[in-house]
Amino acid sequence: MRALKNILVTGGAGFIGSNFIRYLLTKTGSFSGKIINLDALTYAGNKMSISDFENDARYVFEHGNICDRELLESVFKKYNIDTIVHFAAESHVDRSILGPESFIKTNIIGTFTLLDVARNFWKERNDVLFHHISTDEVYGSLGKTGYFTEKTAYDPRSPYSSSKAGSDHLVKAYYHTYNLPVTISNCSNNYGPYQFPEKLIPLMILNMIEDKSLPVYGDGKYIRDWLYVEDHNSAVWVILNNGKQGETYNIGGENEWENIKLLNRLIDITANKLKKNADKIRGLITYVKDRPGHDRRYAIDCSKIKNELGWKQSFDFEKGLENTVDWYLSNKNWVDSIRSGEYQLWVEKNYNNRK
Repeated sequence: MRALKNILVTGGAGFIGSNFIRYLLTKTGSFSGKIINLDALTYAGNKMSISDFENDARYVFEHGNICDRELLESVFKKYNIDTIVHFAAESHVDRSILGPESFIKTNIIGTFTLLDVARNFWKERNDVLFHHISTDEVYGSLGKTGYFTEKTAYDPRSPYSSSKAGSDHLVKAYYHTYNLPVTISNCSNNYGPYQFPEKLIPLMILNMIEDKSLPVYGDGKYIRDWLYVEDHNSAVWVILNNGKQGETYNIGGENEWENIKLLNRLIDITANKLKKNADKIRGLITYVKDRPGHDRRYAIDCSKIKNELGWKQSFDFEKGLENTVDWYLSNKNWVDSIRSGEYQLWVEKNYNNRK
């Protein structure tokens, strides 16, 4: 049996990581161990995202970077880590196009450092686990039909997806070469509370609130599979408990939407809640120059995790979108804190002025 007593969560002040910790502490009903959240608190990590559980006796925060070997070694020794859930990553495709270096450092060098420290600390133990969080973007782009499976060949198209593909291969190499107990999950597009407003859904919600332009890449017909963040984290929990060493599990929402159709549905929901005219908001839609290397369609076949581990989604898209819109409308202080400083400067320079 795996220990699951002292879980190191990297990137636990970010969007999915903070929601994962919250899920463990409030939704599993059985977790009594300790969670150690290691986060560098870059623009994408915010302590307001973890403030609601910072006083929980099962939780502790460590400030630091996964590239810092000495720090990692001290954390492993101090807390006797037996499980790793590795969320920490640079994750925004636009940022990777404009500045790929940080993606190579964090996603590849950082993952290597974490793997190597775990290998040296755990030695030959088999009751431990390194779980690596990855993305469906490593598979490249789909045509109008077909799905990504765990056997799909990697074909990344952006610096971001390439760096994640590299980290995936490192994790697999440490399993095959050093017998390090690992599992990997590749997920589709997440959405939900605490997501940073550079991503599509929160960006559009917040721009609607402020009557700002709603920028849409290209023809707006790029297709993504959308997964509510709590469903993603319930799948990770299932893998931690029942996943087979060395295996990859795809986690999807089975919920494909063209970007423009998603935006129109989001406009209907948000306009209703804001008591605004939906057609007037639709007039803010602005088609902008397409992103380089933009993958046309992602869609995940998640039958493996359903059939082998018994996982399934709990949130339909309508419910998930409603929850998400409600959360952003009710959490202005969090939004204001995120949209200040380094993040806002980057948006003003690179994002809102696209032509």
